[in-house]
Amino acid sequence: MIILPDTDDVLVKECEIQTFRSGGKGGQNVNKVETGVRLIHHPSGLVAHSTTERSQYLNKKRCLKKLRLRAAALNYRAPERIATKVPGSAKRENHKRKRLQSSKKSLRKPPSWTDD
Repeated sequence: MIILPDTDDVLVKECEIQTFRSGGKGGQNVNKVETGVRLIHHPSGLVAHSTTERSQYLNKKRCLKKLRLRAAALNYRAPERIATKVPGSAKRENHKRKRLQSSKKSLRKPPSWTDD
């Protein structure tokens, strides 16, 4: 179970922040300024990075959001399935429907030419 702090300030203090040049769209700003951000949450080992925005601040916000989503996805446990029995009325209804379908399909067969 991964437990993250509720506030972004405390979460940032638990993380190592690395900045790097993003590349891609953004022109001279992206090529010269370290706008890409990588957050490494040491207690859990989760890593998130973002290079989509032109500013480091927005990329950091996006990284925090990604980190929280990734932790929530890892914490999710599917509810236990409770097996139920199919009621007799439903079984009878299915059987009736199958017999009707069978009779329809048997009418599609070519007629037999043998004399009995």
